[in-house]
Amino acid sequence: MNNTPHFNKHKLKYTNNDSVFNIHEGLVPYFSFKMLDDTGLCKNAFTTKLGGVSTGCLESLNLTSRKPGETEANIYENYRRVCAELDVDINSITLSDQTHTINVRRITEEDIGKGLTKKRDYNDIDGLITNIPGVTLVTFYADCVPLYILDPVHKAIGLSHSGWRGTVGRMGKVTIEKMHEEFGTDPADLICCIGPSICRECFEVGGEVAVHFQEFDQVIYDQDHKLLEKGAKISEHKKYYVDLHEANRQVFLATGVKPEHIAVTNICTHCNSDQLWSHRTTCTNRGNLGAFFCLR
Repeated sequence: MNNTPHFNKHKLKYTNNDSVFNIHEGLVPYFSFKMLDDTGLCKNAFTTKLGGVSTGCLESLNLTSRKPGETEANIYENYRRVCAELDVDINSITLSDQTHTINVRRITEEDIGKGLTKKRDYNDIDGLITNIPGVTLVTFYADCVPLYILDPVHKAIGLSHSGWRGTVGRMGKVTIEKMHEEFGTDPADLICCIGPSICRECFEVGGEVAVHFQEFDQVIYDQDHKLLEKGAKISEHKKYYVDLHEANRQVFLATGVKPEHIAVTNICTHCNSDQLWSHRTTCTNRGNLGAFFCLR
C-alpha cells in the first residue's frame, strides 16, 4: 500500500491564476494546459512526485533515475499508473535520452515504445516530435523547462527539455524548425506551452552562467532581485537570478509564435519541492517528473 502524502493543490505556490492549467487530483495527480486541452487534439500532462511505488529518496513517482533500491518493475508500474490515469497505451510510451543538448528527433512508427518497452537505439536527444496519433512522447524534469508545441494545422506535436543550456541554445526555436522541416509547420499556427520548472526567484546562478543570457531582454536579476537592463555588465564573481520562463517565451516569440498562443505555467519545482522533484532542493537524491504529450 502506498503511504506517500496526498497531493494537495491548496498548498501549491504559483503566481498566475488557474486559467492557464488544469489540476487533476486522481490516483496519479498531474497538471495539464487548458490551452492544449481546449483544442481536443491532444493529451498533455506534467506529473508530480506522488502516486507511484518507488521508495527511499525516490518516493513515490520516479520515472527515470536508477538509484540503489530502485527496480525496473517499480519504474514500469509507475508508468502503468500514469498511462491508466491518462488513458494512453503503455506500449506507445517513447522516451527521450536527455543530456542537455538541442538535438531533436522525429519519432516514427519504428521508434514507438523505445526507452520503456523497447530498447532505445538513439542517444543525446532532448527533443521529440511526431505526427503519429496515439504515440506518447515523454521527457523528464527536476527544475528544467518543459516545452509543449502543438501544430493544429498539420496535426503534429513537439516536446522538448530546455535547461539553461537548452534555453541559451534556443531549444524552442530548434524544435519548431525541425517540425517545419518534417511537417511543414508554420510558427504562426502553433500553440506553445512552457511547463513547471524552477522560477527566477529560485534560479540563482554564477556570473559565468548569467552572461549567456545577455542577449535576452529583462531576464537577469542581481542579488537583490533587481532587474538588470539588457546588455548590463555581468561580473563572474557575483551571483544572479535568471528567468528561464521568460527567456523561453522570448524564444517562441522570436520564432514567430503569436503571443496569445503561448501559455506559461509559473509553478516552481523548487518552491513546491514537497510535491515536485527539484534538483536544486535535493541534488541527486531525487526522481524525475515527466512531461507526457500525444495526439489523439
